Amino acid sequence: MAKSQWTKAEPKGLPLIEIVCLVLEEAAQKVIRNKGAAGVDGITFEDLPRFLEKHGEKIKQKLRNGTYIPAPVKRVDISKPNGGTRMLGIPTLLDRTIQQAIVMTIGGDFGEQFSNKSYGFREGRNCQQAVLKAQEYVESGKCWVVEMDLSKFFDRVNHDILMDRVSRVITDKPLLKLIRRYLNAGIMEDGLASPRTQGAPQGSPLSPLLSNVMLTELDWEIDSRGLSHVRYADDCNIYVKSEKAAQRVLNSITQYVEGELKLRVNRDKSGTFRPKDSTFLGYTFSKADSKRIVVAKKSVRRLWTKLHKIFNSARGTSLKKTIERLTPVLRGWRNYYRLDTRKKFWNEMDERIRHHLRELIWVAWKKPKIREKNLVRLGLDPETAWKSSVNGRGAWWNSGQAHMNLTIKNARFARLGLYCKVPMTVMNIF
Repeated sequence: MAKSQWTKAEPKGLPLIEIVCLVLEEAAQKVIRNKGAAGVDGITFEDLPRFLEKHGEKIKQKLRNGTYIPAPVKRVDISKPNGGTRMLGIPTLLDRTIQQAIVMTIGGDFGEQFSNKSYGFREGRNCQQAVLKAQEYVESGKCWVVEMDLSKFFDRVNHDILMDRVSRVITDKPLLKLIRRYLNAGIMEDGLASPRTQGAPQGSPLSPLLSNVMLTELDWEIDSRGLSHVRYADDCNIYVKSEKAAQRVLNSITQYVEGELKLRVNRDKSGTFRPKDSTFLGYTFSKADSKRIVVAKKSVRRLWTKLHKIFNSARGTSLKKTIERLTPVLRGWRNYYRLDTRKKFWNEMDERIRHHLRELIWVAWKKPKIREKNLVRLGLDPETAWKSSVNGRGAWWNSGQAHMNLTIKNARFARLGLYCKVPMTVMNIF
């Protein structure tokens, strides 16, 4: 039976706001390790220890007596992969520290009550586990997917509904007052701070916890209907056995989200799909084998957009520097998409990357005489080197031919640190 209500947190002995003060220094160390950008006050993570040493006790006293007022957050708009922008709210380093201390104080009280179908922003849980759960549903015969896209979720969270849910677990009034002040903190843009009456902008330590508080009741509602779902933050997919059931679930859950949670479902992006046509956290399922997890085409296109920017800006720089820029991108991308175990896919990607690097080398050699000289120096016989240097074909064509593959070997890129690895079978995910 699905859980239907929040349970109040057990008393901790000390007032919660006092615990926030006690863990403030530990929270500051976490914030400093993240090396995030400064907020509207310009204080950097390097400045934070000295600032807290000088003003820490005064800040704690304000927290205890309820007079602390958060600074406005700095607005930063970033591009979304599918178009449009997402607003980030960057708090000051001090406010990030206080918010981190709040999360450390009350996060466990909520975490115990969150649904086991929720994987986002939770310790010991990750995107790969969420995708594997989706695969489990598909393998069980639930071959229709309901994709729920919440339109600008972090911008539209209803403060009254959210604080009502928080207060069902946390009863410490000074702490509730402080959380409400963080929700209402203004947004600084072009030197002017505008008030905020809804939303919990991404970019602060508190927002992930509050987003899970807001959406946990969606988890409970779906579970109460006996449906299979998986959620990562505001990305939620529901798995059913028939197209008719999928459409019925989409309509009814949309009514619940908009009626009870006062959020908006993006009807253009939400819908019902076969697994091979659905996407979840950058993954989809193979068209040849509907139960096999693969990287979604959109994810591959976004990667290559990023890589092409590196290649296009690499002319005139050394090969080593180009590889130094490529490797962190490739390592992070391949680690995230490690559930895709297609050796052919990864081999072809590696070959294409090396093709681009050989093109850069060919362009850097510029003239036929230089190309001929370098090809000979690298072991090609003089006649073949001369014919290759004057063939009149373009750089991309030449970079894929034998005269470049034989002279600019894969081992050269490996020595320069190019990340190139076909993933092994799925392991060490849990």
